[in-house]
Amino acid sequence: MRTWPDGAVRPMALEELGERYRRYRLSDARAEEAMAGSLRQYGQLSPVVVCVREGQAELLDGFKRRAAAAALPWGTLSVRVVEADEAQAKAAVYGLNRTGSRPQPLEEAWIVYALVREDGLTQVQAAELLGQHKSWVCRRLALLERLGDEAKAELRLGLLAPSLARQLTRLPVGNQGALLSTVRRAALTAVETRGVIDLLRGARPAQAQYILAQPREALLQAEGVPAPLRDVRLSPSGNRVARQLRCLAGVLGSMANWLRYPGLAELTDSDRRLLLPRLERLSQDSHLVAALVDDVLGELPGDKRRTTSDGRAVTQPDRAALPGQDAATADCPGPGRGPDDGAARAAALRAAAGGPRAGGGTARADLAAELAGGARRVHHAVAGALPEHDRGAGA
Repeated sequence: MRTWPDGAVRPMALEELGERYRRYRLSDARAEEAMAGSLRQYGQLSPVVVCVREGQAELLDGFKRRAAAAALPWGTLSVRVVEADEAQAKAAVYGLNRTGSRPQPLEEAWIVYALVREDGLTQVQAAELLGQHKSWVCRRLALLERLGDEAKAELRLGLLAPSLARQLTRLPVGNQGALLSTVRRAALTAVETRGVIDLLRGARPAQAQYILAQPREALLQAEGVPAPLRDVRLSPSGNRVARQLRCLAGVLGSMANWLRYPGLAELTDSDRRLLLPRLERLSQDSHLVAALVDDVLGELPGDKRRTTSDGRAVTQPDRAALPGQDAATADCPGPGRGPDDGAARAAALRAAAGGPRAGGGTARADLAAELAGGARRVHHAVAGALPEHDRGAGA
């Protein structure tokens, strides 16, 4: 190859343009067709960029223009030659292609991997060379080193969103395929997917099986994991009721926990006198809500039901305590969680992991049953806390 000054622009035959750095770029047939139309109509507006390796001109920028020129067909392209060592050449593939369409995360990961694993740069050095932060380099490395082959193939084809790919790297490679299937089957949102991954990372095999089979139900039972504000399976009316159920379940749970610990013990005599009418009303209303919800549950089709000690049918066992405020119910602020909320959620998840729910009820039916049980517990707790002569009002 002729020796040209750095930065000089000359015409060069297509067959002289090597593509050893092509492996750091994804193929895009549609973009190449559009480039061919642009070359045909306007000609070559800017030169391609090459460096010299062992006497061969190797493309750093202009892979689509070369493919489009060959399809026209053209014999030559205008070329600018730059001096660059191996690491600088890979950085140029990244930097020069940022002026047009942004490189795909997988393309960025290929370049970062080559700089760190092949050229021996540290992550800090690679970050400085690419003009990025070290954390950016670390995330790109993870896409290749902690992402399974199936996920990488889908990322290459554009079938997998980069944000989901980054979340998948938090799981072992062997578990990523099962989670991908669950995400698509249940149409999980990004927030839900993060929550499911959090659960899977600390789950035993039986729990993981349940989480993957019933991801939203597992999220509703797990402490600190936000539940969806909108369930795609429900109608607008159904979603409105679901939000109300989550709100009520959280408030009832917090109230039941307070009534147990510490309850009236932390109130002064003046507090008790002022709050007594409200507690009496709560006892009556919670008893009414429990009865009405049980009536609704009785109308659900296909439920195999059992009865409680008071003769009412429910779809799942009453829990020791209800969870506190649902983290995702931003439209329903409520009191903080009680001391036994985490234990109740963990116990519920462990129980669910052992097998299907009693009666095979839906998540919303289970939440309604939980609400009914919570209302009964609040009623009994309030009745127990009231003075003896006032307990009969809401019984």
